[in-house]
Amino acid sequence: MGGTGQAGSGAAALLRRWHPALPLTIAARDIDRAQRVADELGGATAATIDLRRGDLGLPADRSHSAVVAALWDDHLHGLRYAQHRGLPYLSISSGLVDIAPEVVAGAQRANAAPILVASHYCAGTVVLAALHSARQFDRIDTIRISAVLDELDTGGPAGLADLQRWSTATSAGLVRQGGVFTWVTGPDAQADVRSTDGTDLPGQSIAILDVPSLALATDAPDIRFDFAVGESAGRRRGGPPSFEVRIDLEGADRGGAPLRTSRHLVHPAGQRPLTATGIALGVERLLGLHGEPVTPGIYTPEALLDPAYAVDRMAESGAAFTGAPDDS
Repeated sequence: MGGTGQAGSGAAALLRRWHPALPLTIAARDIDRAQRVADELGGATAATIDLRRGDLGLPADRSHSAVVAALWDDHLHGLRYAQHRGLPYLSISSGLVDIAPEVVAGAQRANAAPILVASHYCAGTVVLAALHSARQFDRIDTIRISAVLDELDTGGPAGLADLQRWSTATSAGLVRQGGVFTWVTGPDAQADVRSTDGTDLPGQSIAILDVPSLALATDAPDIRFDFAVGESAGRRRGGPPSFEVRIDLEGADRGGAPLRTSRHLVHPAGQRPLTATGIALGVERLLGLHGEPVTPGIYTPEALLDPAYAVDRMAESGAAFTGAPDDS
C-alpha cells in the first residue's frame, strides 16, 4: 500500500534486489503509476486500492503473504485486512501519537497476525544504528539523538502530511529523564541541532517512538531525540539534500570505565534510502526470509531485527558512520 511513493517504491526495489523471486504487488490509487513501478521491478503486479473499503477494493480471489502500509492507513482497513487473513502487517506512518488504534487492534486479536509498528524515524533504522553503537557499552546512562531533515527531503506529499498531522497532535517532546518518561514543552523542548559541517539549526525534542524503543532496549535513564528541519550539509555543499543523524552515547565500558561515543549516521541521498531499508528489513523478517517467520503479536523493529545485520544493509544502500566532534 502506497507502493508508488518514495518509501514504498524504494522498499520494493530493495526487496527485489535481495530476493529476486519474491512476488510483489504494488498497490496505489493510481493504477498507471502502480503499473509503471511494477514494470520497473519485474515479477510484480499492480493493483488499485481503496483505503475506505474493508476489502481494500482488491479481488476476493487474490492472495498475499503480508500487508505493508507505506502510507497513512487512516481507516486501519489494511491492518484489519491482514488480521482477517492471518497476514503479517507493517506500518510506518502512525507515529507515537497515532499508534493506539494499532496497539488495541493487536491486543484484541493477539493470535491473528504479527504487527510490526515501525513508525520510528526512517522506519527504525536510527534505533538499530544506535543499538549497534551501544554494543561496546556495559551500561548506558545517556542517549541523545539529533536529526536534521532537509526541508526539500520530506518524502513527498504523504511524508509532508505525516509531519503536519504529528505536529498538530502535539507540540510537546517526549524524553526520558531520571528513568521517567516526561513531556517537555517551551524552552525545555528547544535545542540546537548541529549538522555534520558544524552548522547549528534550531530544533526541538519531538514525540517519537525512538525514545521508548531505545529506553526499554538499553535501560538508559536519560534519552532525548532532537529534530530540526532546514538546509542539510549536502545541500549547503551544492549537492542534493543529505541525511544526517548524530548519535551520542554515555555510560561505562565492560571494565566499568567511563565511555562516551559520538557518531554521525549520514547518507548523501537523503532519508529515502534509509526509510526504504527499514521497511525492507521488516518485511524480510516478517516473512521469514532472514530468520524464522514471526509469530502473532505486536513488535517494534528492535524486537525483531539484528542491529549488526541492519547496519550492513544500511551500508549497502550508501549510508556511512562518521566520527562526530566532542562538543562538551
